[in-house]
Amino acid sequence: MELDTVNMFIIAGGTLAIPILAFIASFLLWPSALIKVYYWYWRRALGMQVRYADCKAYRFCYSVRGKPGTRPSVLMLHGFSAHKDLWLSMMKFLPKHLHLVCVDLPGHGGTTLTNTKDYSIEGQVRRVHQFVETLRLNKKPFHVVGTSMGGHVAGVYAACYPSDICGLTLICPAGLKYPNESQFIQRLRYLEQTKNFHSIPLIPSTPAEMEEMLKLCSYVRFKIPQQILQGMVDVRIPHNDVYREVFLEIVGEKSRHCLHEKMHLITAPVQVIWGKQDQVIDVSGASVLAEALPGCQVDLLDNCGHSVIVERPRKLAKLLIDFMISQQNASNSSCKKLS
Repeated sequence: MELDTVNMFIIAGGTLAIPILAFIASFLLWPSALIKVYYWYWRRALGMQVRYADCKAYRFCYSVRGKPGTRPSVLMLHGFSAHKDLWLSMMKFLPKHLHLVCVDLPGHGGTTLTNTKDYSIEGQVRRVHQFVETLRLNKKPFHVVGTSMGGHVAGVYAACYPSDICGLTLICPAGLKYPNESQFIQRLRYLEQTKNFHSIPLIPSTPAEMEEMLKLCSYVRFKIPQQILQGMVDVRIPHNDVYREVFLEIVGEKSRHCLHEKMHLITAPVQVIWGKQDQVIDVSGASVLAEALPGCQVDLLDNCGHSVIVERPRKLAKLLIDFMISQQNASNSSCKKLS
């Protein structure tokens, strides 16, 4: 009997040791694989399903949760060199019945890589509209949320296709003329003068550069092991050439201030959320939008940098839901008055 018990513990210990050893091996030898598993796990845990939408020769990769209902669908647009999984950190704070769609923008994630004309802001807007029509997301007006470059795209989309949109949330959006220049914009001007576009802070190629990028983007300091930093770099390196093409397009003369030039065409209710300690895109941009868009709701977050989604996911989710509910209530009140 005692021998059977010992054997049982040995078998149980061996069974537990296998996944533990596999984890350690992945952490040490294939950290990039571990990061991919991490995203897969959280998508599964949060009920996000990865799907593809084909439009002729172009394929969009996106994740979705929920179905269209009484509340507007929400289209979420990530920032530069990110992807649809950027939004996972705030998903657990959003209602499960809400219809959420997170798409990989041109040049990012699993969406088709084509050419530079799709990487300009107006090019991205055209592709996003193509995606919206393919999914028939604009069967009724939807809410669009964008952060950084994605905020730039979202704002221009709302200006170009106003009938599609019932609400717009811009999180630290690019594309404005800012009263104060951020640390990153100052660095960008230096790179333009020296024409050294191989050391763009947002396109790291070593763990040390990745750590610097995270410090630039986040006010909150996350302690990340060296192996994980290496894995994050390994995941990005195959895409860095494309990211550089995208970057040169969106900071070019044609795209850089596209939102500023078109914001007067936005008719949907607008919410602006910004981290006060943003070092990538200065928080002074919030006042530019507030002055140009009467009724614009502005929320400035203390002790928060550019990566609002990662630094303050719970607060961000609450602000978004509260804004959507207030707009829906205002719409319902208007309908009652008209009737």
